[in-house]
Amino acid sequence: MALLSPSRRLRRTVFSEGVEAAGVKAYTVYNHMLLPTVFRSVQEDYHHLKSEVQVWDVAVERQIELKGPDAARLMQMLTPRDLREMYGGQCYYVPIVDETGGMLNDPVAVKISDEHWWVSIADSDLLYWIKGIANGWRLDVLVDEPDISPLAVQGPKSDDLMADVFGDEVRSIRFFRFKRLEFNNQALIVARSGYSKQGGFEIYVEGYQNAMPLWNALFEAGKKYNVHAGCPNLIERIEGGLLSYGNDMTDDNTPHECGLGKFCDTHDALGCVGRDALLRVAKEGPTQMIRAIEISGPEVGVCDRWWPIIANDKQVGRVSSAAYSPDFKTNVAVGMVKMTHWDENTKVQVVTNDGARDAIVKESFWI
Repeated sequence: MALLSPSRRLRRTVFSEGVEAAGVKAYTVYNHMLLPTVFRSVQEDYHHLKSEVQVWDVAVERQIELKGPDAARLMQMLTPRDLREMYGGQCYYVPIVDETGGMLNDPVAVKISDEHWWVSIADSDLLYWIKGIANGWRLDVLVDEPDISPLAVQGPKSDDLMADVFGDEVRSIRFFRFKRLEFNNQALIVARSGYSKQGGFEIYVEGYQNAMPLWNALFEAGKKYNVHAGCPNLIERIEGGLLSYGNDMTDDNTPHECGLGKFCDTHDALGCVGRDALLRVAKEGPTQMIRAIEISGPEVGVCDRWWPIIANDKQVGRVSSAAYSPDFKTNVAVGMVKMTHWDENTKVQVVTNDGARDAIVKESFWI
């Protein structure tokens, strides 16, 4: 693949200085910004993530801020998840849907107060959709992208490293909850969350003045924990069934097709713009759904396009993400599969870049 040409439209982050010094080897483009994808190698980064602790530049998880008397109303209009019981200090994983019930994004909503929310988005220009809803309904709310850059600490030793930098109070943060903790006389929101199944935290760094000081402090304190710079890992996220918006799902898919029906309280999410469409989907059920796919044979290559899933010479789905898992010693994949073939242990074929492979549909992901 040809190299990408850098420009100001492809934005660096407030942590790029540290990422480059750590020896980043590859990037992808995410929300018009640079997201590291490899430091040593995908497999070496994978083993280290599962056993040690890593610091990730995830400033590409841009925040959309909702602020004003109608902030809670606007937030509920965006998602079929019922937010009425959510309180300040919580984070919710929320499908965001359009008027047809199609997925627009799958962010984490951070509730600071009833009148103040952050939406920590995946890769899409969601800001314009939210601005359009707010303006079209003439809501009393300011919608903007604040100067906030998340930094993640992930891995089994993340509690110890974070406690050394922020104090032992960080250990008491519950999953998908947050607290404001001090660093360099600045109160930062620290949440127990992150895009891995290894445990860890996301730190919402406001402004740039403490970005590199925090990066450097984590690496200094982390020397005794064998800290590395890291990034979301392709192999680990597939093993854990962590979906990638734009890869595994698009606005052509409903949350139910993506296995996110448990986050859809469609009857109770009054005001959600896609509610009527999703009520029909919930009643009829999806005709296709995300499934874990185990692909036989040697290590698969890069899945940079949809790989057809074939049964009886007919296409019954497509694979959107795939990699070889060293721990499970097989090729692991994420696929959208028609209901006729989504049952556990159904035998299919996946047409990879180097030809057709035998594969099996699994009921659940590996971790």
